[in-house]
This record gives sequence, structure tokens and C-alpha cells, in this order.
Amino acid sequence: MHTSSIRRTCAALAAVTSLALAVTACGGTTKSDVNKESGSAASAGEADPNAPTKKGLTVGFLPKQVNNPYFTTADKGGQKAVEALGSTFKEVGPTSATDTSGQVSYVNTLTQQQVDAIAVSAQDPGALCTALKQAMKNGVKVVTYDSDTKPDCRNVFVSQAGAEDLGRTQVQLLAEQIGYKGEIAILSAAQTATNQNLWIDYMKDELKDPKYKDVKLVKVAYGNDDAQQSFQQTQGLLQEYPKLAGIVSPTTVGIKAAAQYLSGSKYRGKVKLSGLGTPNDLRSYVKNGTVEAFELWDPAKLGELAGHASVALASGQITGKEGQTFEAGELGTYTIGKDGVVDLGKPTVFDKDNIDDFDF
Repeated sequence: MHTSSIRRTCAALAAVTSLALAVTACGGTTKSDVNKESGSAASAGEADPNAPTKKGLTVGFLPKQVNNPYFTTADKGGQKAVEALGSTFKEVGPTSATDTSGQVSYVNTLTQQQVDAIAVSAQDPGALCTALKQAMKNGVKVVTYDSDTKPDCRNVFVSQAGAEDLGRTQVQLLAEQIGYKGEIAILSAAQTATNQNLWIDYMKDELKDPKYKDVKLVKVAYGNDDAQQSFQQTQGLLQEYPKLAGIVSPTTVGIKAAAQYLSGSKYRGKVKLSGLGTPNDLRSYVKNGTVEAFELWDPAKLGELAGHASVALASGQITGKEGQTFEAGELGTYTIGKDGVVDLGKPTVFDKDNIDDFDF
């Protein structure tokens, strides 16, 4: 993908983020006031950084998939933030990570229940837009976290880390492990996952650097964030490409399933595996030599930041405009970037030397 295309994609994603934040921040406006505005105009209202933090709000968290360990951890972080600020947290969501119509239904239900803010990890960048814009017209603030929508469908996007950092560093980690030589494959989640696709665009762009001239990306496979499908996709990759040197999996479900397959096969220690995973999922695989190093942000802190952003939006302290700042408790002060994107911070690399220092 050309750099200009990546920039456009990033800008679009960033914009989605800002919308989510803006929706949350408008808690001070009445529903009838917001009805007079278009969805995107909701973020144009004036913010009052000194406005008191409202208590008694209801913030609904809508992950891509409930009972997914990653989102369970993230949403507990959201619950911690929302409840510490004196408001009510609720989590709803589909049991399948590819049930976009289910996510739409949950947005509509939360809107009907007149929650003050929705924090959503979007399964698809466009599928939720109509429902989210309706929510914003009804005075609901919208924050996206983990995976963005189109920018005009939310007020703020709380991003795990810079998308470019995440995409490029995953390739860098794997390339180091394979000695910058050989065939590699990507094991992603769903084909429509906004965050996965943006990271993959950056991975492909990183691979254009001359230092990767002997590294060849042979396939992008999709396991749909399902353990069994991801396991089978890993098996299939190795059958199709017996000379595969490494796999990068930018999904916690995918990398764990791939590690499970490699660990019990003749490929353990020979085919390198990296990507995004949790220390608790991969600890045993690091210790038995299946995985050398991988990376991630702290999902609990990601959810916590989304919770703070939601309440700040609903309290009118921010609207999602670039340059606005808000307090996020012990996480510190955050500044809203271009297109309403707020970055949690740099990813952390985990290996045998530090993995026991983390518990999530």
C-alpha cells in the first residue's frame, strides 16, 4: 500500500476516533439540542475543560466479543475507571467476533436505554455508522476503543498505540528472529477488522524497506478470532508453505492458537512466531521455546482510558477536537490528536527476561 494511501486510511481511522470522544463529551447537552445537529457536528460544540465531572452517568461498553479474555481484561479496566468516577458501567456484546448485525442491535438498544456514553470496539469500520450517528443525535457520546469506525461515526478513538508503531514493530520483531530471510505469513482476525487491516498495511509498507529484501510475505490468513479456526489456519499455512520461516499474528486469539499448534509440532522453535498476545496466554510458550518475543499494550489500561474519555465527553470537558486534554486518573493527562485519536502509548515487548513481571 502506498504511503499516501496509508495516510488516508490513518486519517480516516483517526477521525473515527475523534467522533467517539466527541459523543461522550457532549453529556452536558440535552437530547433535543443534539437532535438539531448532525452526527459529525456534535463534536464541534464547545468544550469546558473546567466543567465538573458528572456523576451518576451510565456508560455502556460494547466489545467486539464478550467472553474473549482480551476484552474481558479491557472492559474491567473500563469498569474500574467509570465506577471510580461515580458512574455506572455496563457491558453488552455479541458472542461472535464477526456478528456485525449483533453489534448494531446492541448500539440501538443502548441508545433506547438512553445511556450517556457508548464505548465500542468496532467489528467493521462502516457497519455501525448509521446506528452510532443516531445515538449521537440522541445525545449519546461515542468512544471507539481498540478498533475504530469511520471518523464521523464517533467522537473519540482510544487507540492501543500508534497504528504505525504497531504494524512496523511486529515486522521488525519477526524479521530479527528469522535473520531477515525467508517466507512469512500473517494470521489475522476478521477480514473486516479495522485495526488489523491498518496494522497489516503498515507491515506491508515496512517490508518495502531494502533490509527486508530477502523476506517474502506469502499469505494473509484469517482465523476470525476463533481459537479453532486460527489453529486450523496455522496448520494450513504450514502445509501450503513448508519452508515458512515465521508467522506474525496481530491478534491475541490467533497468536495463542498458532503457538498451541507449533508447540505440539515438528515446527516448534523452527518456525518463528510473533505478533500481539498477552503474557498470561503465552507464558508457557515462551518458556518452552515456541515463542521468542511478542508485544502488546496493557488492555486493562486501554479500557480504563476509554472509560475516562467517555466520562470526560459526557461531562462536556472535551468534544473530541484536536488539542483538547483530559485527565485519566492514574494514567495521567492525555491530549486528543488529529481526527480525535488518543494513543494509549508505545507497545511493550515481552520475552523470557520480563514475561513474569506481568499478569494479564
